[in-house]
Amino acid sequence: MRAFLAGFRLEVRMVRANPDSLIPLFTAPFFTIIFLTIVRNHGRHDLQPDALMAPVLMTLWWFALFQGGNMLTNDRWQAMLENVVAAPASLASVVLGRIAAFMCLALVGFLEVWAIGELVFGVSIPFEHPLELALTLVCTAFAMAGTAVAFAAIFVTARNSYQFTNSASFPFYVLGGIFVPVAVLPGWIQPVSTAVFMSWSADLLRASLKPVPVHDFWPRLGMVLLLGACSFLIGRAVLFYVLRRMRMNGELAMA
Repeated sequence: MRAFLAGFRLEVRMVRANPDSLIPLFTAPFFTIIFLTIVRNHGRHDLQPDALMAPVLMTLWWFALFQGGNMLTNDRWQAMLENVVAAPASLASVVLGRIAAFMCLALVGFLEVWAIGELVFGVSIPFEHPLELALTLVCTAFAMAGTAVAFAAIFVTARNSYQFTNSASFPFYVLGGIFVPVAVLPGWIQPVSTAVFMSWSADLLRASLKPVPVHDFWPRLGMVLLLGACSFLIGRAVLFYVLRRMRMNGELAMA
């Protein structure tokens, strides 16, 4: 926990010094306008809550993938990775704390989307089940952070990790059912989507905005946490192997 908190505080200070990392918070309002315009022009006012949740998940994923996934790669390019590795703490816990700082900032996107929907379109987020909505958002941010640790461990070995991050964004938007529910995807791809935690998060978020009770809430929320925890454990194991190999080969400082 001490390493986690140290990483959290470190990343907060780094964000203050480099506010460029907050770009996703500037794009969330534009995605909100685009999605709401699409559903309103097609007369699907019943899909307006879905259109509001889509940019929230996209903002969370953007922070996790681009900022968290490239965190160690950026440290390596800036010759900071040696100092991070030399610290007497679990590197995976430090990285998780740093990514958690980003995810807390990413949750601001929810407030942005809410404000844009209300001020521009007169559409408010229907808080039919506020507890379920809040728990789903928090658990989704946790799962995003755990997945980002796995991506960070993999990307640090690549010479150009940005190619992977650019190609991994929209496929996960589709597999995660961010805007289009998984149920309407082709049957052969639906089993793959169930292994993506965002598909569970997206379904829960949409269900929490509807007046009917949220069925099987706790098991579905547990799947979000389970898949996020599995991603973190995989990332921790990969990170241990990668750093051991980099130490043996003297590659920590190599770009």
